[in-house]
This record gives sequence, structure tokens and C-alpha cells, in this order.
Amino acid sequence: MELTVEGKARPEGSKPRALRREGLVPAVLYGHQGTESVAFTIDFKSVETLLKQPSLGNRLISLALPSWSGKTLLREVQTHPWKNDPHHLSFFSVENQKKVEVEVPLRFVGVPVGVTKGGILEALLTSLKIICKPDGIPESIEVDVTKLDVGQGLQVSDLELPEGLKVLISPSQLLVGVQESRATRTAR
Repeated sequence: MELTVEGKARPEGSKPRALRREGLVPAVLYGHQGTESVAFTIDFKSVETLLKQPSLGNRLISLALPSWSGKTLLREVQTHPWKNDPHHLSFFSVENQKKVEVEVPLRFVGVPVGVTKGGILEALLTSLKIICKPDGIPESIEVDVTKLDVGQGLQVSDLELPEGLKVLISPSQLLVGVQESRATRTAR
């Protein structure tokens, strides 16, 4: 499912607080024309709906502005310190990008053999930073843990990644492991 957001031109000289009182959230678009940026606003209800979407940081968003439309990634969400209301959004255009850097969640699949023997599955990483084509961003990366026994683990190099993805951390980085539980140790 593709996300779509419509923005309105931000009046020149408008104050962010005044915009928020009117039910609008200030936003900016970067990367569509080199170093130029476009300031615009989005309706508060649309922003709330957008922020409730899963995997938001690595999903393409169709952004429609009066002066530009295309595919973007949401790069930053600034919120009020204690109300947690959105105060500002930053979008990055991926229309002209060959590759983008995103963080993708890991999804652990299966029940490890070691867990059935009383071990505990310990995830050391829950997401990976990757570089890929904008239209090839995976929603998540599956990690099959069914064959792991107590004392075993999986490294980045053990992953079966879709073609075109490049991981930005060491291949020897441990992702997940099965540890012996304290109850099992003390029972011996």
C-alpha cells in the first residue's frame, strides 16, 4: 500500500506557532532540486494518520504539492517535548536518486531449537541500515532462527538478502543468538 500526502503552499513569513493553531503542521521537502528546499504545510489530521503507519521511515510516500509531486521518504519528525504533537516534518525526494540509505526492521521467524531446550532467544539488533534502490526498499528483512541451538547465533553474513541490498555494518556483526537460561544453568 502506497502512502499519499497532499501539502499546501506555506505562506511566506508565516510563523510555525500560528500555523499549528490553524491545524497545520509545517514541513519541508529536500533533494528535489539539489540544495533547494520547499516549505509547505500539511493538515494536522493527515499528519496524525501518516504517523500511525508502520515502517514509516522506510516506506515511499507520494507527496503532492502545488509546485512539485513525486516519491519521497520521511526523514525527520519533530514533536512537542511533552505533548508529543508533531511540530515539523522533513521529506526527502527520491525521484532523482539511484540509491537511498534507510533503516529496515528485522523480523525473526520460527522457534529456535535451543529455545525448546530451555534457552532464551536474544536479539542484538532489531534493524539494519541498508543502501538500495528507492523502489526496492523492503518492509522488513526476515531472519530464520529455527536452526539455532543453545550457544549459537547468526551474523549479518548469514542473512539471505534480496538482490540489490547492501548492508552498512560489518558482516561479522552478531544479529541474534540463543543463550542458556539461568534456570537451566542452576539446575545442573
